[in-house]
Amino acid sequence: MQPFTFPLTPGAQWENGLLCLPPQGGGLVLSPRDAATHAYLNLTLTVEEDHAMAFELRLWAAQEHPRVIIRFGVMPRYRTRIPLNMGWLDGHILYPGHVPGELKVVCHGSRIAPEEIRRVEWVSMPCFHRVRVRLEDCAWSDAPCDPAPVPSTPLVDEMGQYIPKDWPGKTRDPESLNTFLHSQARLPDAYPTPAWNRWGGCARRVMAPGTGYFTRLKQDGRWYLLDPEGCAFFSLGPDCVVARCDARIDGLEPLVRNLPDPGDPQARELYAPMEHPFGETPRGAGKLFSFERANLRRAFGDAWEPTWRRMVVAQLKQAGLNTLGNWSDEHLFGRMPYVTSLPRFPETAHKIFRDFPDVLSPEYREDAARCAQALLPRREDPFLVGYFLRNEPSWAFVDGLILADEVLRDPADTCCKAELIAFLRARYATPGALNAAWGSTFADFEDLRHPEEKMSARFPGAEADLRAFSRRLTEAYVSIPAQACRQADPHHMILGMRWAWISDPALAAGWENFDVFSINCYAVDPTSALERVRELGVDLPVMIGEFHFGALDAGLTATGLEAVPNQEERAAAFRYYVERVAAHPLGVGCHYFQCYDQFVLGRFDGENYNIGLFDICLRPYGEMLQTSRACAESAWAIHAGEAAPTQRRPQTIPMIAY
Repeated sequence: MQPFTFPLTPGAQWENGLLCLPPQGGGLVLSPRDAATHAYLNLTLTVEEDHAMAFELRLWAAQEHPRVIIRFGVMPRYRTRIPLNMGWLDGHILYPGHVPGELKVVCHGSRIAPEEIRRVEWVSMPCFHRVRVRLEDCAWSDAPCDPAPVPSTPLVDEMGQYIPKDWPGKTRDPESLNTFLHSQARLPDAYPTPAWNRWGGCARRVMAPGTGYFTRLKQDGRWYLLDPEGCAFFSLGPDCVVARCDARIDGLEPLVRNLPDPGDPQARELYAPMEHPFGETPRGAGKLFSFERANLRRAFGDAWEPTWRRMVVAQLKQAGLNTLGNWSDEHLFGRMPYVTSLPRFPETAHKIFRDFPDVLSPEYREDAARCAQALLPRREDPFLVGYFLRNEPSWAFVDGLILADEVLRDPADTCCKAELIAFLRARYATPGALNAAWGSTFADFEDLRHPEEKMSARFPGAEADLRAFSRRLTEAYVSIPAQACRQADPHHMILGMRWAWISDPALAAGWENFDVFSINCYAVDPTSALERVRELGVDLPVMIGEFHFGALDAGLTATGLEAVPNQEERAAAFRYYVERVAAHPLGVGCHYFQCYDQFVLGRFDGENYNIGLFDICLRPYGEMLQTSRACAESAWAIHAGEAAPTQRRPQTIPMIAY
């Protein structure tokens, strides 16, 4: 019997009260009128599978592809009530937050006005098999639904592992984990081959006189990083080498077995409040817990922290990894080379779009100078490879975004708007000339101060001018903080912006201010992303700040942004990726996201992926670390063009990620 009257997408069907969705994805076709006239779409659903699932609410205007997609995850076999806020459709937010039982929520695309909505679908994302969902409620409303009751049966053991699932390598009890961690604490703090120097560079490949700091070199059409002694250095290591409080447990406490009492003095370092409320979902301030710290404290007592620092550096070095990636524990800096980020990127009180500041204002330049002062304590540190200015600006997630359109849409009288009007006045001199070029009817240049939507689309002649000014805005966004940082720290390399992807060619603007261009690239093969950077005219070494692969044969219920069937294929995927970075003339390093698996019920934003080199019990995935050592040993010859990368392409499956 079909519980709802909504039409189904092709391939979806009702069977015995369950909504069965095909591997390519499917679901319900909803009413555009309801989406335009109601504040929320409320869903009550249970994924009747042993893994999590990702779903999307897709909204179309007149174009072929959805204008806005709200993607969210749901835990397996967990009855969840989910409110999707139609206020998110205006594009102002990327990560709006999640409710208990729900996993990460992401708003993809630009924006869509209520009157533009022509089609709405709620669908599952592609999976490697047919998926069953118990959908109890799907209704439009002007108020969000209440959260579902939290089950009383624990889903997570005291070590942070998922109780309903078993897998090879699962830790059976705290005592066996203690024994294992003590064995890891005795590993030698050394790289695995005598050909490597103290920096993790190749001592046999001295390419230039050492400067005392990490630097770069272009030779025979290839870019290289050099360590402080002038030796070739291929930067390889994990992000987030840190034992931090990152498991979000507020509202989910009954699901964790033997959760320590926050009032216990020995448990205080295991808890932390979320520093800032995340998103807009009404869930409270947030409470975080660290299973990594709990496991280390159980094994090493009060001495867990210095013991862990020695242990994790030894583990990484033994695996051939020579760089601490972004967001790693500052207490590890100096034990091996590291990258870091500017602690705070400059901003202005008023934003043009999402996190894009009023970059042509004195306020932005003044704040850039303040932010750069944070570099002073590390300006003499030879272990610092370089620093990123920031990570994945949320405004740049919109493909083809024309920033000048957002300046003209913004009702505020910003410096960017004043400069845009001055730019057009200088180019056209009179309103008549502007109107003739644009096909517009402005009586005066000052008419542009009134907020207007999508000027580049409304006036056919406007797009070229607005794109040209947008490139100027991007260049100011990049160059002003880069120049301030260069003045504060002339010794270390500026590693760029870690763009999530090159969503528009204008993102290459200002690349001359960097020493290294950085992107995050989730793919099986990074070659096309590296080529894209080169095609845009960027002549810099390229460092990839994030990549990963996940599987479902270990303790987590979601794979991450690239998925493979098992741990053997994770290792094969790691090698295939790393060796292709090394083979590219611009590729000088890649950092794996991340060191430890995420929490099965979700980190601060709801991600729960099997993406660690180590699990949440701090046990290494043997296949991954053996392969990382092999990659590290082969990278030098591959990067020099003396050897070919592996041809063994990994098997893949559709991702389960949000």
